[in-house]
Amino acid sequence: MKTARLPALQVLWRNPHMLKVRPSLSLFFLDYMRKFRVRKVGENLILHSHLPPLNSPAYSRFIREQLIEKREGPSHAQVGLTAECPQRCSYCYNRERKGQAMDSAEILAVVRELKRLGILWLGWTGGEPLLNKDIVRLTEEASDGCAVKLFTTGSTLTPGMARDLKAAGLFSVSVSLDHWKPEVHDRNRGVDGAFATALRAVEIFRNVDGLHVGVSAVLSRDMIRQGQTDEFLGFLEGLGIHEAWLSELKPSVQAFWNDSYVISEDERVGLVRLQDRYNRRNGMTVNYLGHFEGREHFGCNAGRKMIYVDAFGEVSPCVFTPMTMGNVRDRPLAQIVRDMRERFPSEESCFINKNYRSFQAHSKGAIPIAREDALEMLENVTFAPMSKFFKLYDS
Repeated sequence: MKTARLPALQVLWRNPHMLKVRPSLSLFFLDYMRKFRVRKVGENLILHSHLPPLNSPAYSRFIREQLIEKREGPSHAQVGLTAECPQRCSYCYNRERKGQAMDSAEILAVVRELKRLGILWLGWTGGEPLLNKDIVRLTEEASDGCAVKLFTTGSTLTPGMARDLKAAGLFSVSVSLDHWKPEVHDRNRGVDGAFATALRAVEIFRNVDGLHVGVSAVLSRDMIRQGQTDEFLGFLEGLGIHEAWLSELKPSVQAFWNDSYVISEDERVGLVRLQDRYNRRNGMTVNYLGHFEGREHFGCNAGRKMIYVDAFGEVSPCVFTPMTMGNVRDRPLAQIVRDMRERFPSEESCFINKNYRSFQAHSKGAIPIAREDALEMLENVTFAPMSKFFKLYDS
């Protein structure tokens, strides 16, 4: 793995408008970026896969539109390309969502509108997004001026498909892998052979020149409490990937609306420290979602800078938040996004981790919670203070 030399100077050379960013925000980003090693993958300079490549047009847009102009709209979105999936993960945030799936024409319309609204990072999710036969064409359309990342189980992947996705503009991929023991991963995924499928997908993607390859892993609270995360990261590093993208299990479905599944703040901080320790080494980048969304960094961006459009057209604040603020077939997406932004000011901690009991009280057995029930629930939600970044951003 290559570490880029003098990345800050290279990024500044490509983006002289960085000098117009408010000094307090610039200092915040410099401090944040020091917690990672910039990787050169093909022609891309990558801090981690939750940001566009630092030398890309999408990152230039991020600086100009989000940090200088302070555009109100979201910068990041995930889109469900299909609800179909050969695996049956008990904790899948789409497990209980239902409806009539969007066709490719409708997805393309959503992507174009998202880009008009200012989206500069787009994640393909599902179901299994590779099952959408038009994924290459969708990627080609989306990647013009936007960083596109794929989240996949690896099911149905072929070497040709991987090369076509890279040629269409895909910059990063995360293959789902939750444990180093095949039997544990297969049990979590509800299907025999899921582990072998993931390893094969990692190998296929690693053979595509210039593609940033990672693993996305859901950490159970038991794994965290038993100190097994280090052992898991050692296994992942042995796969030769660029990044381990980690998240704790989120209480996004009814089966996990229970205190015993939700990590504590001390456990989150422990994972933050683990990430920082790992990233001081040369090797695989560790990118823990709770590090990014912690109060010391960017906080929870659900509904403000992040949105999710599921495979049925329902719009949610993020993939982990099981409520709909409207369907793109019924209301203009721009109106839904504006409506959501007015109700989600951003805060210093994960919205669903803190508020899943409210979902339990208002769900009426349906996921996602209908808009009218979501609005009623939000009237009783108290948002936490803002994160360090948004205190600077909004001052």
